[in-house]
Amino acid sequence: MQLFVSAGEPSGDLHGANLIRHLRSRCPEMRFTGLGGPKMKEAGCELVYPLTDLAVVGIFPVLASLHKFHHVLGLARQSFREDRPDALVMIDFPGFHWWLAGCARKHGIPVSYFVPPQIWSWATWRAGKMRRLCDQVLSSLPFEDVWFRERGIPSRYIGHPYFDEIVAQRLDADFLSKQRAQSGPIVGLLPGSRNGEVRHNIESLIRGAELVHAQRPDVRFLVAAFKPSQADTIRDRLMGSKLPIEVHQGRTPEIIELSHSLMAVSGSVSLEILARSKPAVMVYRHHWFTIALGRMLKRAKYITLVNLLADRVMFPEYFGSQCLGPRMAEHVLHWLNDEKAYRKLCGELATLRGEVMKPGACDRASDAVLELIRAA
Repeated sequence: MQLFVSAGEPSGDLHGANLIRHLRSRCPEMRFTGLGGPKMKEAGCELVYPLTDLAVVGIFPVLASLHKFHHVLGLARQSFREDRPDALVMIDFPGFHWWLAGCARKHGIPVSYFVPPQIWSWATWRAGKMRRLCDQVLSSLPFEDVWFRERGIPSRYIGHPYFDEIVAQRLDADFLSKQRAQSGPIVGLLPGSRNGEVRHNIESLIRGAELVHAQRPDVRFLVAAFKPSQADTIRDRLMGSKLPIEVHQGRTPEIIELSHSLMAVSGSVSLEILARSKPAVMVYRHHWFTIALGRMLKRAKYITLVNLLADRVMFPEYFGSQCLGPRMAEHVLHWLNDEKAYRKLCGELATLRGEVMKPGACDRASDAVLELIRAA
């Protein structure tokens, strides 16, 4: 058996790698090819192209990269033709994956969407395309499973694979011990995993930290950078800063665990924050045109996954093109200064975590993918 797995973003690369490992434990003879990143390659996937290198957000960056996506699609088409897989599994990353699914369809390859795009939130008109191009959708959220089914899309609710990753995490005890030996509460800054997210949001995060520090000089700040190059960029920006702040790469779980509260760019990391029951304020700052378009297309009440799961605001969220630092600082200072309110929110997050954090998504996804292959 052979599976083609495609992921265009770091989070998708993580989920793809975990799925590959689960499938290989069941079918050691299964071969994996695809488009993805270093984690999928490490898990044993033969990459046709490192698609995560092209992770972009916003209409202008996408347009500027169209020729690259066209080239990658050509490589995938050649792979389908010369080394036909038994199925295609796509992970989020809409736009490109619609093209890839259409290509697979022409070659008679079954298509599964693992961690589907949130078209119920911003692109409801894509339901027809999802129904036409996908043989199965493996829904991460209970309400999206209902939404897909109501529109005739073959969906199966498996839970969010991020919870599998969280359960498997092993924190660096030495790093935790060294940080806890220092005085003062810690506020974590999570600027996102894409270069564009870091570029657009780091100023707001630093401004928020400056405003918190002005009123609470006892607070320390830890920044979780996804890539070494992003860590270098953030350190360059902080050169000469008087903030008590450190930048660490590859320490996101530890920084969340250490933090009293967090300021973070909205994304699936909100589930990791929920898993540790830490209050956070979520932001998404981008180019004004991207923000305006997002507001025009937005259909869901919230942009943060935790708020969507709770169906109310658990993590305050802000979405805009201007500096969002003052709004973030206001919430963090409230949690730092009002112990009763802070403990109440931590308790509510722990309750929500118990309701929604159900590991095993990759096992259930493996079942579904194998059923799809055997039925083809």
